[in-house]
Amino acid sequence: MKKFLSFVLTLLMIAAGAGLWGYHQIRQVLQQPISAQPDQLLTLERGTTGKKLAALFEREKLLEDAAWLPWALKFQPNLNNVKAGTYSLNGVETVEALLQLLNSGKEAQFSIRFTDGETWKQVKKSLENAPHLKRVFDYRSENLEREIFNGLAADDSESAMNNMLAGQQKLEGWIYPDTYNYVPNSTDAALLKRAVDKMVKTLDKAWAERDADLPLETPYQMLILASIVEKESGLLAERGKIASVFVNRLKNKMRLQTDPTVIYGMGEAYDGNIRKKDLETETEYNTYLIEGLPPTPIANPSESALMAVAHPDKTDYLYFVADGSGGHKFSRNLTEHNRAVQEYLKWYREKK
Repeated sequence: MKKFLSFVLTLLMIAAGAGLWGYHQIRQVLQQPISAQPDQLLTLERGTTGKKLAALFEREKLLEDAAWLPWALKFQPNLNNVKAGTYSLNGVETVEALLQLLNSGKEAQFSIRFTDGETWKQVKKSLENAPHLKRVFDYRSENLEREIFNGLAADDSESAMNNMLAGQQKLEGWIYPDTYNYVPNSTDAALLKRAVDKMVKTLDKAWAERDADLPLETPYQMLILASIVEKESGLLAERGKIASVFVNRLKNKMRLQTDPTVIYGMGEAYDGNIRKKDLETETEYNTYLIEGLPPTPIANPSESALMAVAHPDKTDYLYFVADGSGGHKFSRNLTEHNRAVQEYLKWYREKK
């Protein structure tokens, strides 16, 4: 009996020793460095484990020989729950670190920024250049905006979006300025839906909470006016005054006479300067010649511009001109305005 117990004890010691040796061997191989390239991405398909994972590591040249990997994963089950996705290998140096990343499910993240006051043309360029973003739409198509609107309207669950976008032909003004994160192989359609949905909700809220005496008939008119306010001033503190000037002019049946709309209407012909002939050239955006608002927004307004239009300052200002310090001088009548213009021209000449 004693001999048998001694034999069993010896076997247990051998097994423990072998297990300890095996554990250290696994730890050693898991600490092998991987040969990842800068900014390399690794895409894992659903159901990739064991041999498939080893083959993937070899195919992506992360390891020369990964035949041992399935065996190692059996001894380390905590590392054997990899999740499908696309992962960034930046900063990943060892096999163990790579397996931990694949088990975490933390896919690579990219971002795209749409800034305040951007036009649809600028947004489109950003979308075309966004890395690892799947393009659903043909950006060379003449019907691109219509195709995008049709795609947005296809989701019947977004009734507020459908109601707000009904009959729209232009995406100008409908992209909410913000930073949007996405994972590789996300679609431009999904990203645009997020951006438009955010603008729709922001505009809907601003319209619902607007001052009662605004000379605006629809939320779209608010979006148009907010885009003008956005382009007229980058100073948040004076946007309420800027909005009040345009609201007062609309109430008094005066033309808006705002340069940013003229510039937008000039398109590619704009070279950085507005000349007298430009102010006298008829376009549907030349607010020196047309009555009321232009037909569409001229840029993507920020939330602050929308709220400035929803709640403009209570003033009797009808004019404003740059004051040379980044802001504007506001006037109640043409005499005051002409004096302010002369002051600005004097400052400008002295500066030059």
